[in-house]
Amino acid sequence: MVPGLLPAVVAALLWGGYLYSLKRHFSGYSGAVVALVVNTLATAWYLPGAYAYLGGFPAFPSLSAVGLGTVVVTVALAAAGFLTVTYALAAGDVSLVAPVAKIVPVFVLPLEILLLGAAFGPLQVLGIAVVTAAVYVANYEGGHVLDPLRNLTRSRAVQLALLSAACYGVSDVAKRVVLQDVGLPGAYWVIVSLLGPALLLAPVAIRRWPREGVRDDLPKFVGIAVVVALARVATTLSFSVTSASVAATVINAQAVVAVVLGGVFLAEEGFRTRLAASALA
Repeated sequence: MVPGLLPAVVAALLWGGYLYSLKRHFSGYSGAVVALVVNTLATAWYLPGAYAYLGGFPAFPSLSAVGLGTVVVTVALAAAGFLTVTYALAAGDVSLVAPVAKIVPVFVLPLEILLLGAAFGPLQVLGIAVVTAAVYVANYEGGHVLDPLRNLTRSRAVQLALLSAACYGVSDVAKRVVLQDVGLPGAYWVIVSLLGPALLLAPVAIRRWPREGVRDDLPKFVGIAVVVALARVATTLSFSVTSASVAATVINAQAVVAVVLGGVFLAEEGFRTRLAASALA
């Protein structure tokens, strides 16, 4: 088995459920508010569990300026990717947004080749072609064969989903560098990846904080925070032992999970077409 494959599969299932939940239960909240509340609660879940499991945390390494900068860039782009995908979900169906937002490997693979010297073969070229086809299928609603391309220029949900995929693509490559080259222990990266975006988005969250609702929905926030904490741990385990291309490809299969849940429980239109797009992605 490819190293890191099993945690990547677990992460895909967890993140897919989380993506569906954003549309189903938290669509009335700003993405910044969701990130601040959920990530803070997820950190609260993670810390005691990790401490008990690891028997304490390892010594924090000294980071160079380049290493610290890479950590900041990784967190900032992840925050931007999350905020953008919440805007996309607000503008369109989860079964439309998920296949497009999760074409992250299209951005990861070229960056890994250019920046990290990864090998590039025919299989990878074919993979990019298939994922690109997924974007086409996700936007096909019948009619002229060029209609999906027109959707890319006029659908706000699709445009935002593509932007989110690009942000996450760069962030995933940087994440691999942080965990394998910079040498930040995974135990600390989970904390940084949870609290970092929350802190960055806190000013936006405060400005958009709803007058009511958060307290009533607190049990939902607490529950989804468990999913996020577990998903973050599984993601970190995968990225710490394998290439960003492999980890990102498997983890972003979460699109299939999100589309299935959206089609079954939200009765979204075009379910079969978008399920096919998610399978391709």
